Amino acid sequence: MIDYASTSLADGVLDAAFEQRLAEIRAGEPSRVSNLVGGQEVATTAVITRRDPVVDVAVSEAFVAGAHEVEAAVRSASNAFPAWRSMPTAERLTRVRSAAHLIADARTDIAATTSAETGKTRLEAYGEVQEVVDMIEHYCATFEAARGYEQRQASSFSELNIDLLVPYGVFGVIAPFNFPVALSAGMMLGALITGNTVVLKPSDKAPLSTFLVARALSSVLPDGVLNVVHGGADVGRLLVDSDVDGIAFTGSADVGWQIFRTSQDRRLPRPVLAEMGGHNAAIVASSADVSAAAQGIVRSAFGLSGQKCSACRRVVVDAAVADELMREIIERSQKLIVGDPIHEDTFMGPVIDDAIGHRIDEALTIARVDGASITGGRVDRPGNFFAPTIVSGLPIGHALTREELFAPVLTLTVVNSFEEALAEANATDYGLSAGLFSTNPDEIQTFLNEMQAGVLYVNRPQGATTGAWPGVQSFAGWKRSGSTGKGGLGVHYLQGFMREQSRTITIS
Repeated sequence: MIDYASTSLADGVLDAAFEQRLAEIRAGEPSRVSNLVGGQEVATTAVITRRDPVVDVAVSEAFVAGAHEVEAAVRSASNAFPAWRSMPTAERLTRVRSAAHLIADARTDIAATTSAETGKTRLEAYGEVQEVVDMIEHYCATFEAARGYEQRQASSFSELNIDLLVPYGVFGVIAPFNFPVALSAGMMLGALITGNTVVLKPSDKAPLSTFLVARALSSVLPDGVLNVVHGGADVGRLLVDSDVDGIAFTGSADVGWQIFRTSQDRRLPRPVLAEMGGHNAAIVASSADVSAAAQGIVRSAFGLSGQKCSACRRVVVDAAVADELMREIIERSQKLIVGDPIHEDTFMGPVIDDAIGHRIDEALTIARVDGASITGGRVDRPGNFFAPTIVSGLPIGHALTREELFAPVLTLTVVNSFEEALAEANATDYGLSAGLFSTNPDEIQTFLNEMQAGVLYVNRPQGATTGAWPGVQSFAGWKRSGSTGKGGLGVHYLQGFMREQSRTITIS
């Protein structure tokens, strides 16, 4: 099985199929992507074009929804809700499970399309497709194990008392570009399995790859249960301002908390399930296996060109092993190949667009002015390609060690004790993931007790801060990284899409 800890496909057939399909997408005409309302594909006059960030050719064009299409999609989902909510659980889950086979059968097309829109490598792209397949079974099985979150309470001969969780209604789902397949599917599945209906807005940077998964799901559902509207931030705002009963969002903290505040200001509040990135630290203690630490840090910092909310962005290292760790991180990172994902040995493609490219350039310029030592940086070729970038020598509290850049940039901060390291690791407003490399049992337990993050890894060379998988690790953000204290992939996620109701029935 391919997951985020895999180092190769171990299947030459998949390699060849990926390369062929990616070449076909680049050589062909861009695919048109419609909105989906009530089971019907809907075109509009406005179109957004997505270009391959590697070779700068148009690969997809999406019809942009306006207020009319968003309203129609929400109305369609609202009309479909009563029947979908009332459908027997076994039938609802059977329908959702049947989509897994469709998605698995289309894995090469979905993976290559994801790569064409985002610059993602084959391992990352195939991993996303497999994650969706595994998520479907994990969430369905979780719902079954909880018996639909319905439980009989203490009753008597004259009263029957039942406590249960029931769906809210229509969820607006706003998906990001970096995992357009897995993260959109995860939010949609959470809503659908629990009996809600959905209006999805894909990222305007990955409309086709997201739509391929949404269409597979929609094909096994009644019309109107899953709807799709395309566009940028304006369409996202239309969806947030609509009459949806809840919002599931993955993206930046600024946008996520704005949605949260907007929803709480309404006459009737509604749930906002938001996962909003991280500025994740790996602590390397004096007793650490430095080689394992370097391996895990490099994999987590530079996979997907650092465009993961769980990417390792900061290393906080004890001075006793700092020089050795720095040498090994640089040595390992310089072996990573930056280039076109169509080539099997490419580890890093470009960052997603000019905006983030310019942001990286500006951040590194400021770091140099502030006395940092920097290895890596922009690669001299067309596009926004960056070599693995390591920044050291910044003062404690520097902005680059506090604010998420969402890029293949890793800062290294040297401290003199484990206590200093833990304090520095916690000194951000984010709390998504964190890692520790130590052989000291007391340090490990203190880290587990006091690290302010929802996803913790100890001595993990496969990924210091990354690699969560359905049913294996949950993905819960603390502090500014999450709005609910519970996260996807785990056992408590589905409950966020439901609210509690107590039913007392008098028996005559």
